[in-house]
Amino acid sequence: EKYAEKFNITVVLKGAGTLVANSRETAANHTGNAGMSRGGSGDVLAGIIGAIAAQGYNCFDASCAGVYIHGLAGDEAEKKLGQEAMLPRDIIDNLSDAFRILKDKHKK
Repeated sequence: EKYAEKFNITVVLKGAGTLVANSRETAANHTGNAGMSRGGSGDVLAGIIGAIAAQGYNCFDASCAGVYIHGLAGDEAEKKLGQEAMLPRDIIDNLSDAFRILKDKHKK
């Protein structure tokens, strides 16, 4: 939070309970699992956040949405493969399921 405030940026602290902070607010995310702690998982997250930001969302909102979707896709991968077998590509492979889940929740 202090770093985000000092430099007026959005910071994503990836880990158990990933945090997103800017100079005004902080959000915690609780999707995701330990199977996502592999080299390359953060690159997938950065790509998701970048894709959302490119659609016109501000950095904080894009980061919050990206972190949530990334974790949700990881949770779907865990259901299919288990944490031990997961690779970053499995997060990518489950993005469509994550977006479907979000769409279904939005309909309710």
